[in-house]
Amino acid sequence: MAALGRQVFDWHRLTPLTWALLARQTPQPAGQKRTAAFLLCKLMTVSSGGGLEESSFVEPPKCAQKPEHRTGLIQCLLEKQRTPVLQENFVRSLRDMGFSDVHVNELLSIQPGTHPQQMLDIISELILLGLNPEPVCVALKKSPQLLKLPVMQMKKRSSYLRKLGLGEGKLKRVLYCCPEIFTMRQRDIEVIVGVLKEKCLFTVKQVTEILHRCPYVLREDPGELEYKFQYAYFRMGIKHVDIVKTDLLQYSMTKTKQRHVFLERLGRYQTPDKKGQTQVPNPLLKDILRVSEAEFLARTAVSSAEEFEVFKKLLAREEEESEGCMADDESLDEEEEEDREEE
Repeated sequence: MAALGRQVFDWHRLTPLTWALLARQTPQPAGQKRTAAFLLCKLMTVSSGGGLEESSFVEPPKCAQKPEHRTGLIQCLLEKQRTPVLQENFVRSLRDMGFSDVHVNELLSIQPGTHPQQMLDIISELILLGLNPEPVCVALKKSPQLLKLPVMQMKKRSSYLRKLGLGEGKLKRVLYCCPEIFTMRQRDIEVIVGVLKEKCLFTVKQVTEILHRCPYVLREDPGELEYKFQYAYFRMGIKHVDIVKTDLLQYSMTKTKQRHVFLERLGRYQTPDKKGQTQVPNPLLKDILRVSEAEFLARTAVSSAEEFEVFKKLLAREEEESEGCMADDESLDEEEEEDREEE
């Protein structure tokens, strides 16, 4: 009996040392070290004769007691579970619209951080406007900022473009040439449309055709666009129908004026009279503007590149002098007005 008592006493005396050694040998994270130290303290208290009532409750980490921590963990787990489901639904929806796996991978790589539902809403609006999967991918790769547009703004702009007649497949070229049509201010688009309708007197159908065939006009300065039309209509004698058919408004004013005036001074182009008649047959607009400079000189102007280069320098000098004279006239007019006010 005495021997048994000594063994029990020796076990109680060795228990603290054994747990201390285990705690030192076991690698633990910082959060678990505090818990292990707390448990070790309780066990040492019991082994040293402390009350069992103290040891019956082990205090958990404080962060686990806070409801917001539990809510955050649950939310994080739900998000992780939800993401694969959203991706799966996103891919399925794109395939239903006709996108191939290659298209899907391209779309997912454009803006990796974009929410799948946001991407799906934007893509759906483009499909509803009559675009096929391939043009949609091209447009979004050229302008990834489209994926960040608010869905409501996209819907409103789509509705406005339909009113302009740019739905049903006509938007493909517009979006390819001018993808910012969805991001630019609607007021800027309305100004360009207003110039074409009110200043240039194109019909609604002709305006739609111009926007479809020459979407670059959306980037034009309104005043320069009006001047380009006036030059073609009054100076070159080209009618509205021909301006639309030949896509004349997509060419720069410099190119149009250089080639037209060069032909005029060579005697190969005349401004039609009021009856639309000329003494020499004017070349077709496509042979003036749609061809390369070499082909223009060889077939239309029948002149050399050197002669055309000299002419372009002379024309530029004439325009500078003309602008200088106009500036002098304006200053003289201002001085005369000031003199009149003083009198």
